[in-house]
Amino acid sequence: MDIRIGEVAALVTAVFWTVTAVCFEFAARRIGSLALNVLRLAAALILFTILGIVLRGELLPLGAGAEVWFWLSLSGLVGFVFGDLFLFQAYIDIGARLTQVVFASAPLMTAVIGWFALGERISAVGLLGMVVVVAGISLVVMDRGPSMPETAGNAASPPARRLRGLFFALMGALGQAGGLVLSKIGAPSSDPFVATQIRVIAGLIGFLVVAAVWRRSAEPWKALRDRSVLGVLSVGAFFGPFLGVSLGLFSVQRSNAGVAATLMGLTPILILIPAVFLKSERVTPREAVGALVAVAGSSLLFLA
Repeated sequence: MDIRIGEVAALVTAVFWTVTAVCFEFAARRIGSLALNVLRLAAALILFTILGIVLRGELLPLGAGAEVWFWLSLSGLVGFVFGDLFLFQAYIDIGARLTQVVFASAPLMTAVIGWFALGERISAVGLLGMVVVVAGISLVVMDRGPSMPETAGNAASPPARRLRGLFFALMGALGQAGGLVLSKIGAPSSDPFVATQIRVIAGLIGFLVVAAVWRRSAEPWKALRDRSVLGVLSVGAFFGPFLGVSLGLFSVQRSNAGVAATLMGLTPILILIPAVFLKSERVTPREAVGALVAVAGSSLLFLA
């Protein structure tokens, strides 16, 4: 069991991110993506600060060392800011459905970057498992249909905007992959909560700078007036930037980065469960097949 603890952690992370996705979908529609990004990281930082005071008696992990702070701050900027900014713009340009299909390439990007940066190798069976999982996720996502208005979806996008959206989706996937690998470089064996707190601090500062440059600094403050969204946002922050990202780093520390990213990417499969039970949506045969394919690929990853 110890050999596969990283893979198990990645699967649990996918479950946490499913909860987060449901919460943040509601919140984003109420307050917008920029305010959501600032507030989710601010809420997570409060949780990390409380945890640091209780467990270590300190507000910030200043004892982590300058090199660790550098790599993890870079990871936070690449993963949270760079990746998410491109990802959300891709949603606007080509719609969530096509964006998620392109974004499914993130685990393969993580494996390639991990190969060059960390010297990680994946067996033939493991590589096959990754491809099978990505194929299963793509089947499910492509069958969900556009989750945004048609004016923002790919069907209504002119060719130039469609190409830009595809490029932004790839950059979002690259940000996700780069952030994971950088976090493993910066904290190969550090406390995941300490490491993630540093990443969150860098990400929050990055989004505050973006908000200032875009002259939208007032949006997060206005969003705080919407009390109906604060509870949902807090739950999403707990299972996302606080618990989910920390457990994801734990997974990356104890397994191959590409394999961990693949298993954490199962959220589009897992989100079918709340879609059925909370929204009474019907699972199509194609979605069912995609889910089974993804599960089969995950099994290959455990056997690799």
